[in-house]
Amino acid sequence: MTLPNDAVWFITGCSTGFGREIATLILGQGGRVVATARDIGKIEDLAETGGDRCLTVALDVTQPAQVRDAVEQAEARFGQINVLVNNAGYGYFAAIEEGEDEEVRAMFETNFFGLATMTNAVLPGMRKRKSGHIVNISSVGGLTAFPGTGYYAATKFAVEGLSEALVKEVGPLGIKVIIVEPGPFRTDWAGRSLKKSAHEIDDYAETAHARYKQTSGYSGKQPGDPVRAAEAIVKAVNADNPPLHLLLGKPGLDFVRTKLDALQKDIADWEDVTLGADYPEAKSA
Repeated sequence: MTLPNDAVWFITGCSTGFGREIATLILGQGGRVVATARDIGKIEDLAETGGDRCLTVALDVTQPAQVRDAVEQAEARFGQINVLVNNAGYGYFAAIEEGEDEEVRAMFETNFFGLATMTNAVLPGMRKRKSGHIVNISSVGGLTAFPGTGYYAATKFAVEGLSEALVKEVGPLGIKVIIVEPGPFRTDWAGRSLKKSAHEIDDYAETAHARYKQTSGYSGKQPGDPVRAAEAIVKAVNADNPPLHLLLGKPGLDFVRTKLDALQKDIADWEDVTLGADYPEAKSA
């Protein structure tokens, strides 16, 4: 169902990347946007572009009080939130053994717990209106993991699980959920926003460390176009039957198809063992 032109989009992480491009696109189409970022100075241009149709709010999604205040400001200004885009997040490179506990927990606070807090803050209004869209920006890394980004993948696998449960809970209430799974795109993910463990173990030189060099080396050269990604996301939100999973970019699609093939092979090769784990009466039922 196509949203009205003046629909209200609440978008986290608008300073760069997908968040900024979605906000720019919606404002260009005449929509209303609540643009948020930890540093509000980085999104002042969006307010200038959107005028009265754009509310900018300083927001750290790991701070529940700020989340509640931002939602209250949005509802006071525009009366409702039609679409929530949970975009705030960042990456972290480390072999599992190299992971720094404080850094890993901080990433979970933003990528997963912040997303959950933000979602819970907008759901009461959406439930009351029996309508709304929640767009959770995950990653191809939420469907298949790679060396060096296991902890990041864990945050996105968590987003996938939460989102798949959420759609079954809120779907009957008229609320849609879309999980966006981009592959490599020309955002700041692999550049300025990327964090890396200071602890390195030589045994991971050919796996985790090699992938870090590859990923950081092609920052700004990825095949994915953030502008086209924003257009794809908006198209999905406006669809009569939006997808639960929206993969973006050919590399990501290829990675996931490879994962699915490997999963199907494991299931088929070990089916007898799988079925043999049930009580005999359950197996014959």
